[in-house]
Amino acid sequence: MSRLLTCLSVLFLGALVCGAASAACVGQNLFSTMDPARRAEIAAAANAVPFPTGNFWRATRGDEVITIVGTYHFDDPRHAPTLTALTPKITSAKTVLVEAGPDEEKALMSLIAKTPSTMVITEGPTLNQLLPPEVWDPLSRAMSDRGIPAFMAAKFQPWYVLTLLSIPPCAMSAMTDKPKGLDGMVVDTAQAAGVPVRGLEPFDTLFTIFGDLTTDQLTEMLASTLAIEDMSEDYFTTLVDSYFAGESRQAWELMRFASYDQPGYTRAEVDAEFAQMEEIVASRRNRAWIPVLTDAAAKGPVFTAFGALHLSGEDGVLNLLQKEGFTLEELKL
Repeated sequence: MSRLLTCLSVLFLGALVCGAASAACVGQNLFSTMDPARRAEIAAAANAVPFPTGNFWRATRGDEVITIVGTYHFDDPRHAPTLTALTPKITSAKTVLVEAGPDEEKALMSLIAKTPSTMVITEGPTLNQLLPPEVWDPLSRAMSDRGIPAFMAAKFQPWYVLTLLSIPPCAMSAMTDKPKGLDGMVVDTAQAAGVPVRGLEPFDTLFTIFGDLTTDQLTEMLASTLAIEDMSEDYFTTLVDSYFAGESRQAWELMRFASYDQPGYTRAEVDAEFAQMEEIVASRRNRAWIPVLTDAAAKGPVFTAFGALHLSGEDGVLNLLQKEGFTLEELKL
């Protein structure tokens, strides 16, 4: 899965466990300078799946109502008017469901505190010993650019290094400001109104995602994402712009087409790996969320917020709900 780390890191990893202010990043939107034919090809690929656009939806089935918000997990001032429009829907819900609620976050922090090996290498060789020099040397420089000395980075678990690489250096300075993406703002609003907030999935889902990957696969993933390190700010900016345009699926397809251009891979091989990665980081989780959503909806109106990339696709949340008999309506805020 070496070609997929670009997609995985930019679109998922940072979103799962941390947030950062995007205002400090002023990269170039890669779509803005793209050849029109390639741009059209990417748009066509995105539009070929169910529900490729839109961040805000309502699903209804009889008396059951689920308000669905695809989120961008990083901090951005453009979230403010969105939250204002969504607040009445949050405060009138019987339950608010997010990827990781307050209880799940506490459980995750407790696990990390009790079991340091979840985040750092506590025994055996460290990364500078495990990785070949052609991977470790650029990795140590990338970590240094993010304010993390090489001796510290060497002790991090690979999944945590991948997470940090998903955040470009321009955004790292905001990490100490405890920023909140739209998900966190939804949780705060619900709690202030006394609306129960629950997680859609177990707190240790992050570790489950990486549990089946071998050391060789993780090494390949590190090497792949380091190959675009000099463009990390551009990819970050493109992701942000795509989200606020309601076109996050196109950011996913951008990464697929970038992988097509890499030597040594056929399109069929890239497509197979993308399908595998989508299954691991999104589809599998989406299917598990559906009974959680429908069970909650049977008891009253539900408001749910999760990463926008979970909305689209054959196994996207919207299509899965439609298969369950819900009618989907896009909300214009």
